[in-house]
Amino acid sequence: MVTLPIANQGKEFPVNHVYCVGRNYVAHSKEMGEDERQPPFFFSKPNWTITSNDVHYPKNTKNLQHEVELVLAIGESCSVFGIAVGVDLTRRDLQAQAKKTGKPWFAGKNFIGSAPVSTIVPFKHTIDFSTLELKLKVNGKIRQHSKCNNMIWSPLEILSQILLDIPIESGDLIFTGTPAGVGPINIGDKIVASIEKIVKLSFSII
Repeated sequence: MVTLPIANQGKEFPVNHVYCVGRNYVAHSKEMGEDERQPPFFFSKPNWTITSNDVHYPKNTKNLQHEVELVLAIGESCSVFGIAVGVDLTRRDLQAQAKKTGKPWFAGKNFIGSAPVSTIVPFKHTIDFSTLELKLKVNGKIRQHSKCNNMIWSPLEILSQILLDIPIESGDLIFTGTPAGVGPINIGDKIVASIEKIVKLSFSII
């Protein structure tokens, strides 16, 4: 069973399905050559991609890239149990090949350790998603930095969109999209991702 620690509870959150939304920040849509006016689209990762440890540089790529994201942890009755910071690691060259041929992104998005996620912080209804601030540093230098009010679709709108097509279950994780600033990482790089003042995730590429 794949689990993530729950902050200050001494308990584990069992991870079920992992869903990701693409193209959810205007600036990132533009840097990827996409039209930000398009509706959101979704893809999934197997739960075995989840990790909180260092990540081995994957095979078959020369362009591994980082994408920092707010992650929703789903509880009972499709409620938001908690939040975390995650990094959607992407073999960008394989993803680009798949885009050109109209094939799924599976190879570009999925390998062991391709979804590092922090401790789950239980959700408080006093939290305003729009004020949350994402940041990612590589070797101490800021690569990505954005407030979640720059999302095209809010976290709750994303949840509603997914529910139109599939049942969401307790234990599911939803990666809500990445802001601008994605870029390459290499063996030896140290990545620190955070939701400012809430939770932090650190790992290295080995």
